[in-house]
Amino acid sequence: MHPTAASTSSGVPVVLVTGASSGVGLAAALELARRGRSLALLARGAGPLECAAEQCRSLGSPSVTVLPTDVRDDDAVARAVAEVLRREGRLDGVVNCAGVVAYGRLEELPASLFDAVVETNLLGSAHVLRHVLPHLRSQRRGSVVLVGSMIGHIAVPTMSAYTVSKWGVRALARQALVENRDLRGLHVSYVSLPGIDTPIYRQAGYAGGPAGQPPPVVWSAAKAGRLVAHVLEHPRPVTHAGAFDRVTRLGFVLLPRVFDALVGPLFSRLASDASDTMPPGDGNVRHSVPSGNRLGGGHGSGVRAALGLLGGRRRGRVQPDSAPQR
Repeated sequence: MHPTAASTSSGVPVVLVTGASSGVGLAAALELARRGRSLALLARGAGPLECAAEQCRSLGSPSVTVLPTDVRDDDAVARAVAEVLRREGRLDGVVNCAGVVAYGRLEELPASLFDAVVETNLLGSAHVLRHVLPHLRSQRRGSVVLVGSMIGHIAVPTMSAYTVSKWGVRALARQALVENRDLRGLHVSYVSLPGIDTPIYRQAGYAGGPAGQPPPVVWSAAKAGRLVAHVLEHPRPVTHAGAFDRVTRLGFVLLPRVFDALVGPLFSRLASDASDTMPPGDGNVRHSVPSGNRLGGGHGSGVRAALGLLGGRRRGRVQPDSAPQR
């Protein structure tokens, strides 16, 4: 029996998905809908959530609850979880995808923007766990997936807030895993994703500088959503995705001086678009920007960026630079 399946013969498994109106969260919700799960969708914007709900219903989800919620607000998360339990009478799985990005050196980012990234990505994950774990523990079963990033294992220039937050999500997942080992039916999983083609790069906050883009090889949001749904139903403590994830992590740990010397120039070529300069702004970090919500970001596979690096493009040799990355 899948961890998200009902312990009794009646009832369809219910899964709560945060960040469900765009990108990986939306992709995970759509995949779970295809698998016939009942869904509770959380995100900040009501309009995009309603659009996501309609798609989920059309794909076969028997029940979709829409709960506009900012995961930075602990009380709001508590109310949302309580409402899911009131309406559905159960909660079997949780996928936490809510996340935002801000680009800029540590001293360049306004404190409010830095804090909002950490509050959403890290504290938001803690808020979700705080209010779903008591119920899952009371029923002695369930599956939780916290979605992280390869950047939660390394360091990259101009992504201080995102890097700190994703390192924290990884620690939080491990902590929750350790604290719930006493219940064999309760699973906490962490999924580290590579660069994903989602709108997060153009919706990001910026101190001003080149637009971010996912580094090659880029996964589609749909592929990431399928992986997240699979881990929810076939849990494992840690899942690393992406062909270069292991190599990058090993380089960071085993050859730190080499990594530090190369990460700036490589990421300036592979993970930023020098042809598109973003002005300073909050993006969707502190407030929802519904017009930017969608499944994909239109970035493609990233192969062009990789070929440009190998060929030197028309800019000559790669020079050290501070560049954003997902």
